[in-house]
Amino acid sequence: MCGIAGFIDFNRKSDEEILLQMIKPLGHRGPDDEGTQLFDTTECQIGLAHKRLSILDISSNGHQPMTSKNERWHIVYNGEIYNYREIKKILIDEGYTFKTETDTEVILNSFDKWGPNAVEQFIGMFAFVIYDVIEKKIYVVRDRAGVKPLYYYQSDNNFLFASELKSFHHNPNFQKKIDFEALKLYFNYGYILAPHTIFKDTYKLLPGSF
Repeated sequence: MCGIAGFIDFNRKSDEEILLQMIKPLGHRGPDDEGTQLFDTTECQIGLAHKRLSILDISSNGHQPMTSKNERWHIVYNGEIYNYREIKKILIDEGYTFKTETDTEVILNSFDKWGPNAVEQFIGMFAFVIYDVIEKKIYVVRDRAGVKPLYYYQSDNNFLFASELKSFHHNPNFQKKIDFEALKLYFNYGYILAPHTIFKDTYKLLPGSF
């Protein structure tokens, strides 16, 4: 189990300290390592943060956020791709090289080879966010069964994501407003149906979505 968090800020008023504050509450998900990465573009700021529980390749090579060899793809990832060895073999046959034994690097090279269609090959439990610096796109991905959690908040000028809602409370751009329609769901069913959460403009990414 790892923890991921981050943001897109179109007002360009964020900094790395916000990333550190967002990832701090997720320390119980990944006690072995912590990393952040901030991209400052002309259009927006993109922040990625990660708390790591070392499972595959417990060396520092598995540090996240992780960047592809060609520096196009950047990822924060929580989960396990069960068939990563099979995919890795295909990629090696296609000429890709690997410097780690992680499934994280397999995801990066898979996106480089197949783009977002790579997700169709992944068997496992996972939630990840991957940034394409060439196309200037962010992909927010969750496994088909919804084993690994992923939440997001969206306003006119900000997009936040995290493994747990508590991370959003540490970003000043998060508007903590109760969603009363979601509250009705809770009183009717005893829980809040996905994709809704207790907060307005804040959602659970549905299983199999990106």
